[in-house]
Amino acid sequence: MNQRWRWASLLLVSVLVFLTACSNGGGANNAGGSSQDNRGPANEAVDDGSGIKPVTFSFYGHYDWLTTAPWGENEATQWIKENRKVTVEPVQSGGAAEEKLNTMIVSNNLPDVIFTDRGATVERLVKAGKLVALDDYYEKYPNFKKYVKESTLNLLRSEDGKIYQIPNWYTSGTFGNGGWMVNKDIYNELGRPALETFDDLYQYLLQVRDKYPNVVPLEVGEKGAGLEIMYGGFKEDSTSKNISLMGYPEGDKLVSIYEDPAFEELMLYVNKLFRERLITQDALQQTQDAVKEKVNTGRVAVMIESNITTYGAEGHRALTGKNPDSGYEIIWPLRKAGLDKNKVFISGFESLGWNVNVITTKAKDPEAIFAYYDWVTGPEGQKVLFFGPKGLFWDEEDADGAPIPNERYKTGDTNERTEKMRKFEDFNWAGNTTFIDTAKMSLETALSENQRSWETVAQSTVTWATSKDITEFVNTDPIPDTDIGIISQNVRDIFTVSFAKMVHAKSDDEVLSVLATAKQDSNKAGLDKLLQFRTERWQENVKKINMSQ
Repeated sequence: MNQRWRWASLLLVSVLVFLTACSNGGGANNAGGSSQDNRGPANEAVDDGSGIKPVTFSFYGHYDWLTTAPWGENEATQWIKENRKVTVEPVQSGGAAEEKLNTMIVSNNLPDVIFTDRGATVERLVKAGKLVALDDYYEKYPNFKKYVKESTLNLLRSEDGKIYQIPNWYTSGTFGNGGWMVNKDIYNELGRPALETFDDLYQYLLQVRDKYPNVVPLEVGEKGAGLEIMYGGFKEDSTSKNISLMGYPEGDKLVSIYEDPAFEELMLYVNKLFRERLITQDALQQTQDAVKEKVNTGRVAVMIESNITTYGAEGHRALTGKNPDSGYEIIWPLRKAGLDKNKVFISGFESLGWNVNVITTKAKDPEAIFAYYDWVTGPEGQKVLFFGPKGLFWDEEDADGAPIPNERYKTGDTNERTEKMRKFEDFNWAGNTTFIDTAKMSLETALSENQRSWETVAQSTVTWATSKDITEFVNTDPIPDTDIGIISQNVRDIFTVSFAKMVHAKSDDEVLSVLATAKQDSNKAGLDKLLQFRTERWQENVKKINMSQ
């Protein structure tokens, strides 16, 4: 385990234990809290037809990489500020999220809302009595009740049976952005040969390597992320989630990933491509910027990535800006010969989505904050925070409430529109994937074929159809500072080192030797205990999901 991370985690646990001991009733059921800020009394309810009332609250994004832009400086948040009387005061992590949160806890100066991952941070704050239970609000307000599946809410419940979390980018449908794409110029020049199996890919990459010495035959993304994703092509009904779990499902148990023939085949294939210089030789170290530079200049023949829609859309715009016939083309996921193409998945999705928001007991009016989030996740909020307010890129709606693109959307600067919408989306902290995806598809069908976005076409034709629901495996990671959490970190460290060794191995025999050693070392580190823990969590999830059906 990284010592700096472990130190920060231990400090956080100590602080929360201290706060729990000192708590005098400010627990999860204390809806009011006792904020010491100078914003004055909570605002009185105003019935403006939106279901929300004026409120100002502080918002902290618990990520090193996240800097929340000022509120009211783009069309979407300015509209919300003026028309819904909601103001958000960002609290920045300064690139040191753990230290920032520890400082706020020690000083008893928590923000009103924390935006973070599900898991350890949330549960520690719950046990310290520093979060507001939201069950009553979920019952009272309409939009989450309408759009969030009951099974999703059940999976968000903490050990005490209450819900403290507001999900972001949850779904009741299918979504996914992972996949494979090819450089159209190169693919056309080489005669558009069949690209369906890994054997096809190997032969194609050889041609690229020999004919285009300045092009990367197979690009695998930042720090080689695409390498693990290829796993889904070696085994039906599977995704690389099995690798992160360190085990694959067999019946109602998780079995060591080192026992999986598909994982062995993956590593032998990846190593073969690497040895023959068909993959970037610094794949495991390269940065996102380096990958984008190659994609945007057309120096990539084939690419696999978990976020292929973003890389593809940006690269496609860059290349077609110089030649309208150039660009990238999404293709169906490649697979081992003999597998059913309709049972091969490139990525996985969880109905719970990505991040969560929690409201702390420091908030003066937690219900007003929740009401705002409920508005955000509804049709009006989603339209404002994804497409922009009415009058910008749309003026009317269709029968399903989806925005109809106006002339500015159709004929304006595509790059400007994309950049504006990206900035709006940064504030969409209760993203409703199903609504947005449906609205995007409706909007795109109103455009001519050459006006439709590369991303939306890729999603509607390939990436959604090849993404598997893996919701049953959520919440299976142990808390880092526990015994099982330490085992998990040690097992992951062994895997990380071993994976790199297998990629860089000089022969098949060396790959198999490293694999055998990794298996042995992981077993000694307690992999069986980790898999037992995750199996139990997984089966608990299955029961919760089945109860909701």
